[in-house]
Amino acid sequence: MDISINTPALLFPAISLIMLAYTNRFLALSSRIRQLHDKYLSQTNKHVIHGQIKNLRYRVRLIKNMQAFGVLTFIGCILSMYFIYVEWMLAANVIFAISLLCFVASLTLSFIEIAHSTKALDLELNDIEGLEDPTVLEYLKKKFDRDKAH
Repeated sequence: MDISINTPALLFPAISLIMLAYTNRFLALSSRIRQLHDKYLSQTNKHVIHGQIKNLRYRVRLIKNMQAFGVLTFIGCILSMYFIYVEWMLAANVIFAISLLCFVASLTLSFIEIAHSTKALDLELNDIEGLEDPTVLEYLKKKFDRDKAH
């Protein structure tokens, strides 16, 4: 399959927007880490913060890798356009395919990071509520037992 120089160029706006979103997530995480650091230094009950820190450390690594794959996607598209320009179509096709795979990897890591961000919110809510996240059956059982006692 032959691609035109416009094909890799079509990914530029998508890559730029996704990189902007990744940067915003990174900035939000770095702000949260600084807040937790201050909270950790001033608090005696630190076991809840440890879970949050562990989650944030993992998410920062995910974002770093998301950004790296995004950059590789960008570089792959640029190289692919260059090889189309010099009419090395096999190299252009292979590099474009690799850049698409890098984009898929970046988006997959983004999906995983989003899943872990919900875990971080659960940690916060558990800290506030003082509850563990029950399953639906456990919740209904507790509710039924409480209503039965009244």
